[in-house]
Amino acid sequence: MSIFADRNSTVIVQGITGRDGSFHARQMIEYGTRIVAGVTPGKGGQTFESVVPIFNTVADAVQATGANTSVIYVPPMFAADAIMEAADSGIAFIVAITEGVPVLDMARVYPYVKERGARLLGANCPGIITPGQAKVGIIPGRICASGSVGVVSRSGTLTYEVVYQLTRAGIGQSTCVGIGGDPISGTNFIDCLAAFEADAETKVVCMMGEIGGTDEQEAATFVREHMSKPVVGFIAGQTAPPGRRMGHAGAIISGASGTAAEKIAAFQEAGMGVAKRPKDFVELVKARLNS
Repeated sequence: MSIFADRNSTVIVQGITGRDGSFHARQMIEYGTRIVAGVTPGKGGQTFESVVPIFNTVADAVQATGANTSVIYVPPMFAADAIMEAADSGIAFIVAITEGVPVLDMARVYPYVKERGARLLGANCPGIITPGQAKVGIIPGRICASGSVGVVSRSGTLTYEVVYQLTRAGIGQSTCVGIGGDPISGTNFIDCLAAFEADAETKVVCMMGEIGGTDEQEAATFVREHMSKPVVGFIAGQTAPPGRRMGHAGAIISGASGTAAEKIAAFQEAGMGVAKRPKDFVELVKARLNS
């Protein structure tokens, strides 16, 4: 099993003729993801790689293909409209890869998508991969292996590092999710933890957080109160000075609530295993899989 994306996902690529959209569309197709359509206004009627039909609108693409998932590779100034267009067209799962989407745009988009019953992952995220089934986004398929460990992270590159360490140690993943590090994100840690808890295939969850905000503390409370499966956590940015943004727009320490120490303490209070370094996940996960 898996969460959010699997072999039944039928995917539209919004921005399929752009530099990033075309490159990653090829990668997803090579991985085996069911890319059924692309969308670029003004290029309807053309095809991508002589296989994937291109439409002018998401509505036209959904009507022709019945797609249930969309992945967005459009410039930041157009991303909000692209997300809302997908939600209006009946797409159930929207993955926004675009980085640099204004916070005010996301403040409009988040409730808009929710009201239409869709799920948004991102923006500014690497997407999602269920090994051997579907890759929606930019997570490298070659570093993943099918298995029973769920992975969720705010950091894209940290996702890759932990997944690589697990795969190298012979530990496969059920689904790997990069939720993004912006202040407003469509899917948060708790959404993913709840989905992994309900997934029969997932036995252990790896959660990678970072400084800034209180999402990790809220996730720790959820783990303590609602999770029967073991969760192992890590916090990036442990040496960051207060008040300085570290890479992600949401990675800003404000007072004591966003510090690494406060988040690690919350993990420990929730009974979670805490990794000091990404490679420590291997032994922590092995211990929990074998217990």
